[in-house]
Order: sequence, then structure tokens, then C-alpha cells
Amino acid sequence: PKVAHAPARATAKVSMSYENALGVQKPLGYWDPLNLLEGASQERFDRLRHVELKHGRIAMLAVLGQIVTKAGIRLPGDIDLDGTKFSDIGTGWDAWMTQVPDAGKYQILFFIFCLEVGVMKDQGGSALDGTQAAPGEFPGDYRNGYIDFGWDKLSDADKLKKRSIELNNGRAAQMGILALMVHEQLGVSLWPGGI
Repeated sequence: PKVAHAPARATAKVSMSYENALGVQKPLGYWDPLNLLEGASQERFDRLRHVELKHGRIAMLAVLGQIVTKAGIRLPGDIDLDGTKFSDIGTGWDAWMTQVPDAGKYQILFFIFCLEVGVMKDQGGSALDGTQAAPGEFPGDYRNGYIDFGWDKLSDADKLKKRSIELNNGRAAQMGILALMVHEQLGVSLWPGGI
């Protein structure tokens, strides 16, 4: 007997268009468990990729910050006018909530605001020298016609490889900093020696 198959869903076609996108790699391949790309336009995909890159970059800095501070490397001097030294501030969420002075928290948040508004832009517009910056070459390209560091000299294959490496490192760092934060709240250290 013949078995009637259900017609393919239209969303499978849309999802298929992203199966060869940068970041679709082994072992997961195309992975969208929340169906965020179901019926999504290229503009929506690019926006999500931009957000993924930004969060990945922040997570990489967060993991590096954990490693550096757990290794005992601190800024010299005082963090406030009361004489609290940078070395007196612990690490992790608890230190942020209880040991960093409020004025320091506001300065950090203001700095992040300035980065968001003035630097971390994936778009064309006015560059720092007053000229018009070209839009980014790809989602997450914050050069804005200003910084190069030799990127333009790379071949297309090397650029694709480096972008892929950044995506994977960012994904790993997001999981890593999440694990560090969860284990800190559980009171279980993931660091050697329990630091």
C-alpha cells in the first residue's frame, strides 16, 4: 500500500536558505531550535547574526576578564577616593553587586553606553574624522571605514575562515561565561584550586 506523505512545510524552504550560511558547521549544522528564522528575511537574519557576534565578543571579554582577575592581575592604585584598591575587589557577580562602588558602576555603564552609541555600529555614517563611513562589509563589521588591521589584504577564503572562527569562539565563550556565572551562584568553583 502507498503511504501518503504530508506536504512539505513552506518554512522548510525558508530555513533551507540559511543552511549554507556562515556559522553552519559540524557537529550541529543548521540549528534553530526556537525557529527564530522561520519565515525570516535576510534583514532579520543579518540582525540576529549581528547580535550573536556582539554577544560573542562581549562574552569573550568576560571570560578573559575572569581568567585575568582569577590569576591575580589587577589594575594598580585605588578604585575610589576612599582608598579601596582594585586588588581589594573580588571577582564575579557578588563583587559587582557588593564591592564595586556605585560611582564606578555608573562610570562603567556610561562607558558601555558611549561604545554602543559611538563605536559599536554596524552601519555607514559619519566616521571619527568627519568623513562618511561605508556600511560594514558584513554583519558585525565595526570598522566603519576607519580601522583595518590588515583585513582588506586577506583573501576571501581567509576572511570567511576568520569570521567562522570568531563565531565559534563567541559561541563557546557565551556558554563558558554562563557556566562560570551559574557555578559561582551555586558556590562551586570551576577554577583549579577552587579560586
